[in-house]
Amino acid sequence: MFARILPTVVDNRFRGHIVALWIFGAFTLMNGVIDMAAIFSADGAAQSADGIPLSTFPPAAAGAVIGVVALLGLSSLVYDLICALALVRYRSLIPLLYLLNAVQYVAHKGILNFKPIVRDGVHHAGWITLSLFVLGLIGLVIWVTGRGWDQGPTSAARASFRSGSPAR
Repeated sequence: MFARILPTVVDNRFRGHIVALWIFGAFTLMNGVIDMAAIFSADGAAQSADGIPLSTFPPAAAGAVIGVVALLGLSSLVYDLICALALVRYRSLIPLLYLLNAVQYVAHKGILNFKPIVRDGVHHAGWITLSLFVLGLIGLVIWVTGRGWDQGPTSAARASFRSGSPAR
């Protein structure tokens, strides 16, 4: 199982179930849209999606929150670009990226338990991130347990590739 999540060779070889690849593409696209909203929307989606009562904050504090949310969106967008690169060029890393996203979500919820954010009214961002977390877990399970997985090149094939001679 660890060989499926941490491959010995990072390449573009597809080693999982095709459904997991499509889920990863949708997952990456949806996260990218959320991150772009955090960067470019007027309130950084802090009030409209997360329910943070920016209208009750002094203008400088509201501006600081919007700036921090935009910076978090940018750092998450960089992760999404790495996911897109893996989708296009380094598919053997997709299970690891699924796992990293799951760890990030659990850590995010853990931090919010220790440092809760006061919210105003009903916010829908929590349901969206929970849905993406579940979608990512489904994709990881399908990838790791799905048919079509193989170890990739054998050690003899890797050795012959390095030396330049054909494998026997």
